[in-house]
Amino acid sequence: MPLKILVISNYRTTITVRPEAEIFIGLQKKGHSVTIMTYGDSSYCEKFREAGIRLIDFHPEKKFDKEEIAFIHKEILEGAYDVMHLFNGVSMVNGIQAAKGTPVKVVLYRGFEGHIHWYDPSCYYKFLHPRVDAVLCNSEGVKEHIERASVFVKPKLVTVNKGHRLEWYEDVESMPHEELGLDPNAFYAVCAANNRRMKGMPYLLKAFEHIPEDANIHLLILGKDMDNEENLKIINSLPRPDRIHIMGWRGDSLRIVKMAQTFLLSSLYGESITKSVLEGMSLGTAAIITDIPGNREMIEDGVSGYVVPKKKPQAMADALLKMYRDPEAAAKMGAAAKERIRNRFSSERSIEGYEAFYQDLVN
Repeated sequence: MPLKILVISNYRTTITVRPEAEIFIGLQKKGHSVTIMTYGDSSYCEKFREAGIRLIDFHPEKKFDKEEIAFIHKEILEGAYDVMHLFNGVSMVNGIQAAKGTPVKVVLYRGFEGHIHWYDPSCYYKFLHPRVDAVLCNSEGVKEHIERASVFVKPKLVTVNKGHRLEWYEDVESMPHEELGLDPNAFYAVCAANNRRMKGMPYLLKAFEHIPEDANIHLLILGKDMDNEENLKIINSLPRPDRIHIMGWRGDSLRIVKMAQTFLLSSLYGESITKSVLEGMSLGTAAIITDIPGNREMIEDGVSGYVVPKKKPQAMADALLKMYRDPEAAAKMGAAAKERIRNRFSSERSIEGYEAFYQDLVN
């Protein structure tokens, strides 16, 4: 049965929003009627129009704003939508209020684990609000977290990952070592993340305390605020601090990820099918990640990468040395990582999952 779907989300950043945006383009192509409320200058607007999606140049700015709530409420009634899917905090708060007195099914999206607690009053305006019909989770880890928080209100929880397509990355060319002034004969591990406590960067850096000095392994760190005092102190204490390269945020980071032999992620909590890891896998770069919820779903340990305990620098180092000492096996893992994207984390699978989820909710 064709569905009428209203989406409220921010599509201004092309690369960041692509996995989500392509789901709704896919649903429109499958015969459903999709309307998207977003900023009119969003980078994906032209692609939405080309797919036949109706666009409304609007995105809520203030929580509990009466005019914004009334605008959404009017659209719900006039559009006779089956489902309204809300993707960020302000759209959730206002969208839930706007849905009162209407038959539309209200769906929220949750992309990371954490910050939802039964004792937090603010959660009852969003994920634990009784008007919410379902929460679509980007990983089983997120689903488990919300289940633990759902003491008084128990929303329907379903996991559907935001998938990728290998063809999105076919034109990404590996960065030549010479452009970065790097040794072409070295083994490169890359970490692409902004420096937040949840990323566990001190533990990743301390893994290099356990790398022998004669092992020609370098770490390339991409992202914002990585050169803080704590990180620099650890780097300067390492046996070979010259093999740690803080490169800041770069628009060509995918080219560097493709050049590297492995992707490192030392997160402590809060992850959910981490986009940067999936990008690396799509480029054929196998990853070494920690065993937290969300993370551990991405990789088959020993097949498409390695999964190691969090807060264990020695374990991270051991996995890194395995790849370094057996580059052929590391390359096979990279190929297996691409196949895992194709078979387990594809955009097509996401489209089918969203469609089945909506149909089940409405019926």
